[in-house]
Amino acid sequence: MRKSLKLSLAALFASLHVMFYFISYRSALWRNWAIYLMPVEAVVLGPETGFLAAIIGSMVARMVTGFSDPMWMFGLVAEPVSVLVAALLANAKWKPALAVYAVMLSAYFIHPFGRALPLWTILDILLALLLIYPVAKLSKHLFRKNIKNMSAALVLISFICVATDSLVRIFILVPCGLHSLFFGSYEDVYLAFTFAAFYSYIEDLLVIAVSLLVSVPLIATLSRLEIPVRD
Repeated sequence: MRKSLKLSLAALFASLHVMFYFISYRSALWRNWAIYLMPVEAVVLGPETGFLAAIIGSMVARMVTGFSDPMWMFGLVAEPVSVLVAALLANAKWKPALAVYAVMLSAYFIHPFGRALPLWTILDILLALLLIYPVAKLSKHLFRKNIKNMSAALVLISFICVATDSLVRIFILVPCGLHSLFFGSYEDVYLAFTFAAFYSYIEDLLVIAVSLLVSVPLIATLSRLEIPVRD
């Protein structure tokens, strides 16, 4: 990808990231709508440019609001890391993605809260872990004309992207100890954790639906136009 095109696309996606943050309807679900953009951001821009666009977009969005959300640091870290992991998989690089999951999940289960919290709350993350290697191999179909294989690759990358977002937030909350800033006891963490997990599964399904309805046609169009994308 030419440097000028990379910078232009990075600026475009960073702007979209900010826009999705502000148009989010978050009265029911707990994450902003940037999660629906992030898989496309990863696939189109690649690891380096995608990470840059995501971190700029997430930072600017929160700076504009004056960091009014007390949990702003969760999204600020989770969004770019999720784009990075998804972009690595889109480029068939499964080892770094697997390392991210191994480190964060190990830290989670070593922590007393991680061992005590219900396993059902992170089943989507564990499924994403199992999918890392096969999805990296499937990613070769992303910019080919076989729409069925391309759709499968993009949908699975989108799922892993949103699951990674959850994993990073959990890593910050539990092993990194930020639960002590927001919750007074394990019981409070348990209630918040299980409540958020329920809505995370809804968001997983929504990301998959958006991927099928919007992201797949978009990537297919870019492929037909032979637009040079990714790092």
